[in-house]
Amino acid sequence: MPLRRAPTGGPPGRGTPGPPKGPPAAARMLLPLLLLLLLVGARPGAQATSVNKRSLNPNSSLWDPDYEGLLHSQKTLPGTVGSYKASSLLGSSSFLGHQGRRSLPSQNLGQKPQEKQLSCDMLLKLSRYILMDTFGPSLAWNLFRFYNCGREVNLPKIHISRLKVAQHKAKPFLLHRVLRLLRNMGVLSEAQQSKAFSLLKKQMLKPRKTPLKPKVEQSGPCPEAAPYLAPWRPGSDTRRAAVVGRGVALRLESSAAFHSLVIRDGGRLVFADRPHGPPITLRARYILIHDGGELHIGSERCPYGSRATISLYGRAAEGAAVEGFGQKFVGVGGGGVLELHGRRPRSWTLLDKTLHPGGLRHGPYSSEKRWGSRGLNLRILDAGTGRVVAAGRFDTHLQPGECRRLLAFLALQPAGRLVAAAVGDSAARSLTLETRLLLRDRLGSRFIARLGYRQPWALVGILGGDQGSTAEEKRDYHGNGTTGLAVARRDFLTYDGTRFTVTAFSGWIKGVPHNGFKVEVSKGIILHLVDEVTSWLPGDRIVVASTDYSMHQAEEFNLLPCPECKSNQVKIDGSPLYLHIGEVIDGVDMRAEVGLLTRNILIQGEMEDSCYGQNQCQFFSFDTFGGHIKILRNFRSVHMSGVELKNMGQQILGSYPVHFHLAEDVDERGGYERPTYLDNLSIHHCFSRCVAIHGTHGLLVKDTIGYDTLGHCFFLEDGTEQRNTFYHNLGLLTRSGTILPSDRNEAMCLAIRSHVYGNYVPVPSTDCMAVSTFWIANPNNNLIENAAAGAQDVGIWYIFHRVPTGQSEGQYPEGQAEHTPLGVFYNNRVHSNFKAGLFIGKGVKTMRASAEDPREYLTVDNARFRPHQDADPEKPRVPAVIDGLIAFKNNDHGAWARGGDIIFRNSGFSDNGIGLTLASDGTFPTDEGSSLEVTRSVFVGESSNFGSQGGQNSYWGKGANGEYRTLPRNKTFPIRGFQIYDGPVRMAKCTFKKFTPTVDRYSSAIGFFMKNSWQISPQNNVSQILMEKSVGLKVFFGRSGEWFGNNDNDGDKMSVFHDLDGSVTGYPDTFIGRADNYLLRHPGCLTVPRWNGVMCTGKFAQLYIQARRPENLTLSIARAAYHSHPLRLQGVNRGAPYQQYQPVVMLEQAYIIRWDGRAPEDVILYPINFNRGDWLRVALCYPREAVFQVVADIYQRRTGTVHSVKHYLAAASRASALNGTGQRLFFFDRASGYLFVHLQAHEARKGHSYCSQQGCERIKITAHMYPGDSWSCDPNPFPQRPVSAQRPVSQHLAGGCQLAITSTPSVKYVRIQIQSLSRADVQNRSTSAFIKVNDTVFLFDSRGIFFLVLDACSGAVVSRWHFDTVTGENAASAVADYVLTVIKERSLVLVCSRDIAEVVGSSEMSVFTRLGSAKPIVFHKEGSFAMLGYKGQAKPSWIKVLNHAGYQKAASLQHYVPLRLKEYQCPADADESLKFAFSQNRWEHISAEPAAPRD
Repeated sequence: MPLRRAPTGGPPGRGTPGPPKGPPAAARMLLPLLLLLLLVGARPGAQATSVNKRSLNPNSSLWDPDYEGLLHSQKTLPGTVGSYKASSLLGSSSFLGHQGRRSLPSQNLGQKPQEKQLSCDMLLKLSRYILMDTFGPSLAWNLFRFYNCGREVNLPKIHISRLKVAQHKAKPFLLHRVLRLLRNMGVLSEAQQSKAFSLLKKQMLKPRKTPLKPKVEQSGPCPEAAPYLAPWRPGSDTRRAAVVGRGVALRLESSAAFHSLVIRDGGRLVFADRPHGPPITLRARYILIHDGGELHIGSERCPYGSRATISLYGRAAEGAAVEGFGQKFVGVGGGGVLELHGRRPRSWTLLDKTLHPGGLRHGPYSSEKRWGSRGLNLRILDAGTGRVVAAGRFDTHLQPGECRRLLAFLALQPAGRLVAAAVGDSAARSLTLETRLLLRDRLGSRFIARLGYRQPWALVGILGGDQGSTAEEKRDYHGNGTTGLAVARRDFLTYDGTRFTVTAFSGWIKGVPHNGFKVEVSKGIILHLVDEVTSWLPGDRIVVASTDYSMHQAEEFNLLPCPECKSNQVKIDGSPLYLHIGEVIDGVDMRAEVGLLTRNILIQGEMEDSCYGQNQCQFFSFDTFGGHIKILRNFRSVHMSGVELKNMGQQILGSYPVHFHLAEDVDERGGYERPTYLDNLSIHHCFSRCVAIHGTHGLLVKDTIGYDTLGHCFFLEDGTEQRNTFYHNLGLLTRSGTILPSDRNEAMCLAIRSHVYGNYVPVPSTDCMAVSTFWIANPNNNLIENAAAGAQDVGIWYIFHRVPTGQSEGQYPEGQAEHTPLGVFYNNRVHSNFKAGLFIGKGVKTMRASAEDPREYLTVDNARFRPHQDADPEKPRVPAVIDGLIAFKNNDHGAWARGGDIIFRNSGFSDNGIGLTLASDGTFPTDEGSSLEVTRSVFVGESSNFGSQGGQNSYWGKGANGEYRTLPRNKTFPIRGFQIYDGPVRMAKCTFKKFTPTVDRYSSAIGFFMKNSWQISPQNNVSQILMEKSVGLKVFFGRSGEWFGNNDNDGDKMSVFHDLDGSVTGYPDTFIGRADNYLLRHPGCLTVPRWNGVMCTGKFAQLYIQARRPENLTLSIARAAYHSHPLRLQGVNRGAPYQQYQPVVMLEQAYIIRWDGRAPEDVILYPINFNRGDWLRVALCYPREAVFQVVADIYQRRTGTVHSVKHYLAAASRASALNGTGQRLFFFDRASGYLFVHLQAHEARKGHSYCSQQGCERIKITAHMYPGDSWSCDPNPFPQRPVSAQRPVSQHLAGGCQLAITSTPSVKYVRIQIQSLSRADVQNRSTSAFIKVNDTVFLFDSRGIFFLVLDACSGAVVSRWHFDTVTGENAASAVADYVLTVIKERSLVLVCSRDIAEVVGSSEMSVFTRLGSAKPIVFHKEGSFAMLGYKGQAKPSWIKVLNHAGYQKAASLQHYVPLRLKEYQCPADADESLKFAFSQNRWEHISAEPAAPRD
């Protein structure tokens, strides 16, 4: 039985039948079904993705549902009352099927998936996705928070109303879908229901810390309609300190101005809502609300409909500051209420069709000449695109031969092209009659035949057209030198429906000739957007984000009236300067964000014209002393929605546009029945941050835009802030500020030194230069569907405070933040950032400047992220999951992550300097057993997003395909997709595209950290990798030269990774190292010169060597078999009391170790990454008189304890010391000077742990040597033995990941590629024309036009047909008949051509308008044609038409086309067809021989 909603405003149950004796089936089943759906949802085809946007009303708050009401109704849920542990409920293997376990993150990332249960914490975390999909974030966070899975709780009965469940978006269709899924899988049982209920009860009954705050009394939904409000028209008096106090309730009905306004002691001020009256503006130096005072503009249920402005005025240092708040503010103190609710338009969306500079695909065109352009000036344009394809100037005034050149020029231009002509100076004297008549006929001119001396003349028309299709003007020339301009102007239409104007002009002004041309979009450019935007109104202002490397390519526009626009379209006033992408390119979603800046409630600061006083004017030319909003703890109620904040914030600590200051818990944990939120705010052109969350927890920030601001935008301050949720926010153009070292740019960093110790000069690149759009100072916060679309440094930065800072000092123990599990990170976008899109790592300096460390407090410092259960390093690790990151056009890194278990999945990296770097925890990870992983992701080197010059883009050069494009970092910077650094790291099921070196730079799919002094683990491994044909360099180890230096650091030499299945090299179980690393090589290895690499089979591990007394020696290590090829290692000594070296070694081999001086007195050998039984033979060079003490022990690094100490005994011979019998023996050969030891692991190692489960096994060698001892040793003390040669065995495997990584993961895409051929291509023996659908290729070897038809709902191929346009009888009629009668509605239509000629039977093909072309197609003889069309009632924004002439490059297009869009109106059963179609994807080449059209 379908659930029914209770009437609005009534108590639960009112207006519905009486309760049945038992709970309704739907209500009884819903919550356990959601939990169980989690456990099966990771199966292919059933994985939960994001919040279902179509189920969320953009005009309502996420907090509208009264989720507390779930606990207060009469329906009892069945369940066992008693004591349970969450871990016991979720740990049962019966909950998780084989496929479900495989698809969830593996705890042991370096090994194959195993059939083992997942941690309770992981399941609790992932369950949020399921709850979000049904309830939305607000209820999800409160039903399923992160609590201790091991804690026992008594579970009393709770009551859940079926009506309350219905209010939480539990729609019948969703219940039906869940029930059907579980029924089909056969996993639903009574026992499972009981366990699921027990867990959910525990979460819902978490006790409150504090009692509920008093409710804000309100009479009816609209606050201004309350009958007890007295009308108030106070007028303007800027000397008056107004107070609204006890017993006073006022309705402000007109604009007012005060010195200050204080609302306190229960006083209430409400703005009158008069949609047809004048807007209300309230001006004051400050507004303070406290002690029961209330300020209301609209409400959640009754958004404000008029325009209201709060304007804060005053100069810095003008007047006294208010304690705790400062100046020029709206402040909310204890007991205060601030309720601001304007209209809630859609806050931001994505561009759905690429916006080109000038609104035209090839950009606008403008040319103006004065002297030097005598004669006839012509421009020839493509009628389908508005592109100028030919230009010429012909001096028909003085040069008689120019007429012949003019006629030859026109003869080359095909009929139908557009022509614009203008006279410069004069064109008449040598213009022959024959030429005049031909121009009359060819251009359709009325005036050319009688054109006279210096007469201005301009024409715009169609070549071959008549006079009716021509715009033309001529003026007479007079001796005074001024004629005015003859202007010809005419509008045309591109194939995609853009209307453009071509203008030509000619004339004399004050004796100077003028002529020129313009091509521009007519009457405003229409933007195509992903979402419906009918709430955006004419006069509103929007911003379109950059989709290039520079954030400064963001552009603002005003909206124009647009009666012809569809619900997802708007018309802008102005012309874009830059390219803004509106499509998925090369499998990565690069659609530009488009944000609405205008709201009908405005809070602004009144500003001076320029900077003044002590406002950091050395850095800013403009006034930065704006207004600010500050909210203190124990406020009674704060909710803001639909509010615009402009000119807010100050370059002063604590004065930000919106600042929650030490407010503690602001959700139900803090006693707020209506949890606090910021929803649909527009914060732009502000001077210090966007939203500052300081010592505050549980805040929801949703649908908020932060644009063009100084300093970190969405900012967590002290490191204590937790449980805050950032949901669907947009931040862009985040500039540097002065407040914190991390806010500052290079100049600010060097200049601001008032808080350093002594004469310390900051190092900008490490101390500062970290300004970020999202500055997340504690990992236990949630980031969902946000966009960081351009910052001076970083998009999203997870920074770690070792201890709380500022006013939160002492609130948690040292290191807690670094061990705290990550909140939800899902489906976020980062692009156009100068340093990195996402950065996980580093911290801030938590001690004041001193002689020991003179750097400023809160300077960027080092820290490591090591997430563990309950932030306790003694408890199990909890992987941090980065799910659905899109990172493109970031100058340096798409993403950088350092620390413990961090998993990237379902992510896309494109056009970054370096796509992704995963870095471990140092020499070898402190967090023993941790690793990092990337899986199911796409990496693109140089995509088809070529970018635009300008907007502070620094580098413009040739790409790998020869076309010019913007470039990251530098024209020569080595581009890398996945960068390996230390480790262990793992990459699986990833796809690489378009990594091809050029003459200027290297570009490789897999690369290594450059100038690397640190270790690299041989456990780094890859599997199931797809390298597309566009990858020209799969792996690169670097070469000496620019960027790489000498390429001679320890880590450079030791670079290595393991190709588990051969998907990169073609040879499974192969290790790839640098070509000159003879520690790895053997005769069976294969050298790959282009990689500067070598591929070897074998078993490899690491030898970690510590050396003391002295600590500055260079180590030389060689394998005995290649003793003439030693590797010299400088070692790493970063403040440690020893030198450390970490060579990668081949197991079961003999190695020789020497030094560039006398051997160190203390040497410790750690066999790391050794499994039990693995061994090495090691010979170390010493002076011949040395005396040794050799001890073996096991070192427990976490506790610093040592156990299992065993002393080595001196052996009688080398053979007895190295025989591996298990005896602890060493042998010193005084003749050769070598100490021989057998190094073997005796304990078992687990997963990615560098050491055994008992600790790190090691051998400590102490040598007693005498001054002056000689240390010369033979090159090779081991006997020569033949080296075995095991060559890799070739095996090619398919790998890769899903087709496209997008911000709408629920939408499936089909990858389309169309390559047509012109006659010139065929004559040059070019490859076949083809259409490629995902991995299926349809080849076309015959000339003509080819159609391939796909079902738009499933993506399945339903028809294909070939038309011979030359010999085919009446081809035009046949094509028209096929399109109109054979192709069905809701079809994707792909059209390709090969050696096309004039179509028999028609000069133009109007039938293509039925497939989405805005006008009929006229094919070019010997040209090429490609089209991506749609047949149906809709006209999707992705329709593309390319119609090229024979001399142009052959038509070619690629596009990711979305399936099953709402506008297609697909039938309900299309879901199953879609799943089937995608399960059938395969590599296939299909000839396009004529076949009968089929459905």
